[in-house]
Formats: sequence, structure tokens, C-alpha cells
Amino acid sequence: MSSAGLTRASRAHPGFAAALVHRLSGVALAVFLPLHFLSLGLAFEAERFAGFIAWTNHPLVKVSEALLVAALAVHMAGGLRLLAVEFLGATRAQSAWIAAAFAVGAGFGILFLMSGFA
Repeated sequence: MSSAGLTRASRAHPGFAAALVHRLSGVALAVFLPLHFLSLGLAFEAERFAGFIAWTNHPLVKVSEALLVAALAVHMAGGLRLLAVEFLGATRAQSAWIAAAFAVGAGFGILFLMSGFA
């Protein structure tokens, strides 16, 4: 079997999508962290921090926060899935673990979104 055939076959596996989402959510979290620290730094200046907090009430910001929470939950659940595969040898239930990771992420994102608009 050629390496090109192996690459195409692996992309069809549900684990490929799970690994891709895990990496992308990790990148999203890595991009978010410096922005988070920057916003925390605004707490030293009351007027700027108050303006920042007012800005966070915008609906688009609320949705992006919910997506960020979902990315965090998916990343965590995906990491737990990887640990289960690596240390417990849980390879038979790969699709179930992947679906559970996505469901956990979506669930936390929806709950966060609902609490933000309540």
C-alpha cells in the first residue's frame, strides 16, 4: 500500500476529525489566552475596565464566549479521549468516545450561551 493510500484512508477515520478538532481548539485557546491576560490587565484602570465589561455585553461577544467555552470543553474531552486510548487501550469504542467529546463540548457551549442571555 502506498503512503498516499494510507493518508486517504486515515482521513476517512473518525479519529482524524477528532484530532483535527482537538488541535484547532488548542490553537483557539492559545490565541485567546494572551487576550484574556490583556483584559485582566485592564482591571488596574477602572474606566477602561468598565468600558471593556460594557463591550462584553454585546450579543456577538456572548456568542464568541460560548464558542470559546465549547472549544475548551471539546479540547478537554478530546484530551481525555486520547488519554483513554493511550493508557487504557480503549480503541474499540473510538467513535463513541469521539461523539461523547463533541457532545460534551456542544452541551457546555449551549449551557454557557443560555446563561449569558438569561
